[in-house]
Parts: sequence; C-alpha cells; structure tokens
Amino acid sequence: MIQGGCFCATVRYQIDGSLTRARACHCSRCRKAFSGASSAYAEVADPAQFRWLAGEDKVRYFTSEQGWGLGFCGECGSTLCGVYQGEIHGITLGSVEGDPGVEIEAHYFVDSRAPWDHIGGTAPQFAERDT
Repeated sequence: MIQGGCFCATVRYQIDGSLTRARACHCSRCRKAFSGASSAYAEVADPAQFRWLAGEDKVRYFTSEQGWGLGFCGECGSTLCGVYQGEIHGITLGSVEGDPGVEIEAHYFVDSRAPWDHIGGTAPQFAERDT
C-alpha cells in the first residue's frame, strides 16, 4: 500500500497497488508545473486501486486540450497527480510518504533542462523522448 498527500496535509490519497514507469521530465513545462528542476512521477499500475482518503473536494485540476492534466491541492498548491481524460494516471513521487517502490528509470527532455540542473544517477537520459 502506498500513501501520500500534500504539503499542508489537507489532501491525502492511497494506492492499494504498485507504481510503474517512474521517470523525470526536464522540459520547461514540467519545471513550471512542478516548481523544480523536473517532474518526478510514476504511473499508477491500476488506476482503480487509487483513492482519495481526505480532501478530495480541495483537489483542483488543470487539463490541457489533449486531455492530459495535473491535480493539485487547492489550499497549498502541491502537485499531487497526473490525469488523462479525467482519470488518475500517475502520482508525483514527491507527494509519496516513504518508499514508493520505484526508482527513476529515465530522464526526458534533458536538452532543454535548466542550466542549473545537474542530473545524477545512472538512469538513461534522452534529448527528447525515447519513443
């Protein structure tokens, strides 16, 4: 079981399953959305195993015209999850409490990373996307 939540503890979630495909995107859009060097997120293996424990009514969503979006706490602004066509698709690893059971598998859009971003570790790095 995986649990997590926002900075102010208003919103809490639980996943009764696992995460997959952990990765970090260093594009300018992800840097803005996650207020950091990159996004660090993983997919929820089975979205049906995700549930809000508290504060679901405080979650706000931004969704692009393509159907992709982000869920964040309307109180503190913490980015919590990624959505696709209204369904929870992934979780921001920074919102997970404890070990999420995955490690970053790849870094994307490293050619557009911020000049102060120095990527460590051994995960492969891609100029754009690998597929």
